[in-house]
Amino acid sequence: MSPLIEIQPVARESARMSHLPILILNLHTNCNCRCVMCDIWKRPDHREFPAGDLERHRESLRNLGVQQVVLTGGEPLLHRELPAVLAFFRAQNIRITLLTSGLLLRKHAQLLATHVDEVILSLDGPAEIHNQIRRIPRAFELIAQGIQALRVLNPTLPIAARTTVQKQNHTHLRATVATAHSLGLDSISFLPADLSSQAFNRDQPWNLQRREEVALNHEELGALHAEIELLIATHQLDIRNRFIQEGEPKLRRLAERFREYRGEGSPRAPLCNAPWVSTVMEADGSLRPCFFHLPVATTAYQTLEQAINSPSARIFRKDLDVAKNSICKRCVCSLNLAAPAD
Repeated sequence: MSPLIEIQPVARESARMSHLPILILNLHTNCNCRCVMCDIWKRPDHREFPAGDLERHRESLRNLGVQQVVLTGGEPLLHRELPAVLAFFRAQNIRITLLTSGLLLRKHAQLLATHVDEVILSLDGPAEIHNQIRRIPRAFELIAQGIQALRVLNPTLPIAARTTVQKQNHTHLRATVATAHSLGLDSISFLPADLSSQAFNRDQPWNLQRREEVALNHEELGALHAEIELLIATHQLDIRNRFIQEGEPKLRRLAERFREYRGEGSPRAPLCNAPWVSTVMEADGSLRPCFFHLPVATTAYQTLEQAINSPSARIFRKDLDVAKNSICKRCVCSLNLAAPAD
């Protein structure tokens, strides 16, 4: 999940979790964009994680040593009790990272400038491409206004971009980096679109027609390869100073994921220990090992510490072999974090 935390390879941990460095909290189930590569916005409900439920997890957060909470969704800025959520985590001295479409940054600028430690917003390309993908009029302009408002209120607040590479923007990577610079962002990261999982509000994996709206054909794969090489050649400084979060091998890996989808190579799981150092808490209290695996426990009737060490959760971690798991092999957003020793 780069660029959330600096990561290092680690050995596979035990099934019981005594440390949980990262909590990923799905604050709101819906979204204010209509992106072609995501189905979250199609959800009929608008469920929120109840801010009042956080209190009963206070001791768990302390016992598990949670260092960072990543607020996501859907769109977390749609949450009606956002000030209370931020105040709770701020009182626990937990670092707050916000993942957002950016459309509501300006509206909440004062709150975010004061209570959030990092903002990661979605950027799909230069203005015309971004608006086309988001399918929201003036989406890019709203992002730009929000960034400017945050910079005025808190000039040192880290604001990064995350770009999902897919059919509509695969030849615009260099232009996207230039756009990130023009917006005054601190960094940018790239990941390939997810074509295979049941994440992001998919009751079932996409059918062929739906995948082809996002995937790259053979000719487009060639264009992406060329664009990546031009990106590497023309933005070496941005790669060295980590304005572009990925190094050259990871940038080239973007194309390999699309090539694997075409059957031109065997899917290979990335180094990842997300299920042992983080968890995704959904708005209904259920816990996922990561964005892509199904829920393995729930906090509906127990604390976070109890749920994450429930029999079902421990069995999942004990049995999971990342290198061999079919979901892990096609993962587009991994995490490999060095966990503290017991």
